[in-house]
Amino acid sequence: MKGLVYLIQQRIRSDLMYVGGAAKLLLEAIYYGIRPPYQLGLILQEIENIGINSMTVVNVIALFTGMVLALQTATALSRFGAKGFIGVVVALSLVREIGPVFTGLMVAGRVGSGIAAEIGSMKVTEQIDAIRVMGANPVKRLVVPKLIATIVALPLLTIVADILGIIGGLLISVMEFQITSYYYFTTILEKMSVQDVASGIGKTFFFGLIIAIIGCYQGMTTTGGTVGVGRSTTTTVVVSSILILVTDFFLTKIFLLL
Repeated sequence: MKGLVYLIQQRIRSDLMYVGGAAKLLLEAIYYGIRPPYQLGLILQEIENIGINSMTVVNVIALFTGMVLALQTATALSRFGAKGFIGVVVALSLVREIGPVFTGLMVAGRVGSGIAAEIGSMKVTEQIDAIRVMGANPVKRLVVPKLIATIVALPLLTIVADILGIIGGLLISVMEFQITSYYYFTTILEKMSVQDVASGIGKTFFFGLIIAIIGCYQGMTTTGGTVGVGRSTTTTVVVSSILILVTDFFLTKIFLLL
């Protein structure tokens, strides 16, 4: 019994240290991020890597998610004679929840793991120590550009994903259920509000922050050589995905109260 209590205490202590370390890294990134010089070149390079290079996988997933959602929605609504509301259900589901969350999870898998692997490899090969020796700050040079780029790129990716998801729903509605594109978009514009769009896009700023900080923190604390790098990438994806889903719940509650 004492052994179990000890293990629980150690687990809680480890989790608290993890949260504290990630929070400390975030505060350092904010501190160095607002101080000049501003490394616009590195930020733009990271935006290209995180945003543009992630568009293919995110867009394909968004398109087929919209198609599947329209197919399932139409099948269910047909039982109640409400097939004409496919566009509304698809659009609201994508814009408020599915678009931001799926995009966040895909970026966490691709970008979060990449950040952890990149910084983790630099850590185990002592390149981060070399940056310090050269008089540069590794947080400002490595963490800040990735944090800013992820926070900027993720909302843009989500907007594109929402649009493609709605287009995917349109394709199924027109080809399978003979709903005109005019009626499809008219019902969406009538029922969708600015708050619906803003709530979905607003979540992605928090998702981007989570992905970047977890990836950078895992990379900066990597130990154990190449095995440790692999462990850090796996942990980054798992922790980021869990935090995205948990954060999404609380943000949804907050946005519903506004």
